Amino acid sequence: MSSPDEDRGSAVGDDGRIRVSVVLPAYNEAATIEGTVRTTVETLEGFLPADAFEVIVAEDGCDDRTPEIADRLAREDDRVKHFHSDRRLGRGGALEFAFERAAGDTLVYFDTDLATDMRHLEELVAKIDREGYDVATGSRWVPGDEAERPAKRGVPSRGFNLLVRTVLRSDVRDHQCGFKALSREAFEELHDAVEDDHWFWDTELLVRAQRRGLRVAEFPVEWEPKGDSKVDLVRDVFGMGSQVVRLWWQLSVSPRITRTRTVAAGAVLTVAALALMTVYLDPSAVLAAFEGADPVPVAAATLVYLVSWPLRGLRYRDILEELGYREKLGFLTGAVFISQTGNLVFPARAGDAVRAYVVKARRGIPYPTGFASLAAERVFDLLTITAMAGAVLAGLLATDGTDAVATAVSGNVPGVPPAAVSRAIQVAAAIGVVAVASLLLIVATARSDRNYVRGVVSRFSSDSYVDYVAGVIEEFAAGVQTVAGTRGSFVRVGGVSVLVWSLDVATALLVLAAFPAAMDAMTLTQFVVVGFFAVSVGNLAKVLPLSPGGIGLYEAAFTALVVGLGGVPAAVAFAAAVLDHAVKNAVTVVGGVASMIGFNVSLTDAVDETAELDEEAEREGGELATDGD
Repeated sequence: MSSPDEDRGSAVGDDGRIRVSVVLPAYNEAATIEGTVRTTVETLEGFLPADAFEVIVAEDGCDDRTPEIADRLAREDDRVKHFHSDRRLGRGGALEFAFERAAGDTLVYFDTDLATDMRHLEELVAKIDREGYDVATGSRWVPGDEAERPAKRGVPSRGFNLLVRTVLRSDVRDHQCGFKALSREAFEELHDAVEDDHWFWDTELLVRAQRRGLRVAEFPVEWEPKGDSKVDLVRDVFGMGSQVVRLWWQLSVSPRITRTRTVAAGAVLTVAALALMTVYLDPSAVLAAFEGADPVPVAAATLVYLVSWPLRGLRYRDILEELGYREKLGFLTGAVFISQTGNLVFPARAGDAVRAYVVKARRGIPYPTGFASLAAERVFDLLTITAMAGAVLAGLLATDGTDAVATAVSGNVPGVPPAAVSRAIQVAAAIGVVAVASLLLIVATARSDRNYVRGVVSRFSSDSYVDYVAGVIEEFAAGVQTVAGTRGSFVRVGGVSVLVWSLDVATALLVLAAFPAAMDAMTLTQFVVVGFFAVSVGNLAKVLPLSPGGIGLYEAAFTALVVGLGGVPAAVAFAAAVLDHAVKNAVTVVGGVASMIGFNVSLTDAVDETAELDEEAEREGGELATDGD
């Protein structure tokens, strides 16, 4: 097999250059690749000078005889090239690899099954070579085509294209037709921007070309399906669906996100969430509830919550030790205080990046290590909170049953039928089971040499998107790899996490106990169970980074559950939720300000470093996890 540099220039047109490079992406195509190459060469000879084109087999890590056949074809005809990859690059990755090494000014590719009638190849090339379009694509969905599509192919295809046209504002009707061409200049402009390496590469290329104002031609083709086709859960749902969301975010949302807009949006959401509560609550009743609160339990709650902070620092120290860095407990507790204060000030959990900045600036801990430690901490937080909420819910259902719980909630919240509550509880229980199972799977993967995640995902698909989807999950699992690798570290970090969140619940229970109406509405056992569940679900609601510190989200979830399950007056439950959150935020801010003064750290300067930290983390392989605390 010849190298790309040796191949270039060996077959040139009348003007001394290769005009057209046709790339055939191939993975295990031993049965068809020879016929496809010969048909392609013959078709090109019909409208181009014999030495004005090249045909490249972009062989994507095949494990059959495709490489041998491609090598032989390249020896027999110097216009045929074989580019080999030892590992799977994905369809888009193989195309990019070949296009970067191709010699032509017009770059063409199509599927090796030749589903598109080859009589359209001249028209495809002409769109770029003579008509001056930047990108051209065949289409099975524009008027004039003669595609024969069975329902099992046509319905998913129409659905996907409608989704792309609607969400990504594309004018193209058929994004995934494997019959496309683009100019060398267009490829040079687009290929660094296109992130997908798999089946979505075609769609992303077309969407980004349109967004950049390039000329895109779509023309009807005669197309006949070859072989069987089926919906692939991983490729079609997780892979393609997630890529549509990712591209929409990058093109439509991310460019509009600024710090000013983010803070403003967070403030609006907070005010809106609190204002909505006044629709159902009498503000004067809430104020009256505040006036009737006993200050002694509130003071005790403040002390209890303060005790949880050294435990947070201790847990962070254990995580960093597993990563090879040992620091003093006082410094790490201060770093946690500062980052959590940042999360109260800025939405989207921008304060998490502050902690990586602090440990880097004051102790020289690399950013990737800081981000990895945060990922591990967040996974344990989410696992602990979910397990606590799930345990209480399971206990409620085991002792009273779904119907009894639903009837109780309906009685405390007029106008809500028991059947609706019952369905909601069943759904919540199912989600809790799935969440805990998923997190336990991640922990098991991190603690074992066996790759459970890739094994489970592979059961649903053999497509190359399995690597992509499994890779995303594995990156998340890598956050707990070090702390879950040994039984001792796992038990220490997990045990401290339980203590941290138990003290968080104890703080809320003490605040709730400050309101006599809450104590009168429930027995002591009900008080503990309902409060435990309400705080856990409220903390899960804060996982969504919609407002600074989850203000509004926590109060809404806490109030709904205390009213629904405990029969506490709505005004009292809301007042307790607000006071609980206020106590916790006050302790956090005081500790954060003291730590910033002690470490000489400016919170705003640290947050300004976020964009730079993210770029450096991507370069060095770090990742910032942003799950709730």
